[in-house]
Amino acid sequence: MSDDEREEEEKELDLSSSEVVTKYKSAAEIVNKTLQLVVKECKPKAKIVDICEKGDAFIREQTGNMYKNAKKKIERGVAFPTCLSVNNTVCHFSPLASDISELEEGDMVKIDMGCHIDGFIAVVAHTHVVKDGPVTGRHADVIAAANTAAEVALRLVRPGKKNKDVTDATQKVAAAYDCKIVEGVLSHQLKQFVIDGNKVVLSVSSPDTRVDDAEFEENEVYAIDIVASTGEGKPKVLDEKQTTIYKRAVDKNYHLKMKTSRFIFSEINQKFPILPFTARALEEKRARLGLVECVNHDLLQPYPVLHEKPGDDVAHIKFTVLLMPNGSDRITSHPLQELHPTKTIDDPEIKAWLALGTKTKKKGGGKKKKGKKGDKADESTEAEAEAEPMDATNGGS
Repeated sequence: MSDDEREEEEKELDLSSSEVVTKYKSAAEIVNKTLQLVVKECKPKAKIVDICEKGDAFIREQTGNMYKNAKKKIERGVAFPTCLSVNNTVCHFSPLASDISELEEGDMVKIDMGCHIDGFIAVVAHTHVVKDGPVTGRHADVIAAANTAAEVALRLVRPGKKNKDVTDATQKVAAAYDCKIVEGVLSHQLKQFVIDGNKVVLSVSSPDTRVDDAEFEENEVYAIDIVASTGEGKPKVLDEKQTTIYKRAVDKNYHLKMKTSRFIFSEINQKFPILPFTARALEEKRARLGLVECVNHDLLQPYPVLHEKPGDDVAHIKFTVLLMPNGSDRITSHPLQELHPTKTIDDPEIKAWLALGTKTKKKGGGKKKKGKKGDKADESTEAEAEAEPMDATNGGS
């Protein structure tokens, strides 16, 4: 390998490379299609584990068709297993094959998943109520709170802004709907094969959780993760046995004592060395035994299933955003059901945030690209922004 090639290899790949942008967008296209498929499967009497399996299988199938003939092997597939968390369950519910939980009419389902191509990750979360017709009452309030907060976050995650700006704004939006942003949820920077980068946006600032101040920069990618609740927004783990999603803690080592643990850990290292995986992908009996020792010695990072109090409604919206030179590009989403919330946004500050465009006009007299694409990139999306406040509360995306 020549010095130039080695330098190219070692250089961190970011959005300044068009190939990287293409891989993010291809992963996003697959995750958006998968979400569409999963939403259609959310019907009364549908088994949750079957829907999760269908989501993961579709991502594997779609990514498997890409880069088949690439010269060097390109890793691709599930970046975060499909989860369906119902009603007051906040996140990470992706049960084992033996689980018999089913969806019921009126259930509020949080769908969460991720896909990657060559380690470039696109994640998405969406809230769907299992019913025909518009969503009303507090169900509509909490979805509108999460969605409007996501729309505001999209406009504030831009070069020059700070992570704290986003934390404060999303809490203000939730309060306008008489809801709370759920504590402990982090929005992370995404990098190649890194689903939880060091730059973080905190959902709620509290004495227990502190993160470093950070400023957003051009060519970065973020997973913006918003969870709103009609309850206190302080979720708890009710049963550790519900945890099925784990990620290898690559910086930890320990010599496992049990044969089963060693077997399972070797399988994890082989199949899932970096990104989160579900215990469903392992042999169930062995996994139940082996995972405990791995977690106890910090070899695996668990993603616990969290719950608000029974009767609380929880909504989840997560999207992937590319901070391109011409503005923020949200690449994952799904249209919401029609919402009829009981509250409306009257706060002038929130209205001003929603009216911000997501694209930036280029400064200076640089040459303009030919063709429509270049023209589009340079427009400020004022017209789009005008429509957004309506969409944010009335069920658009």
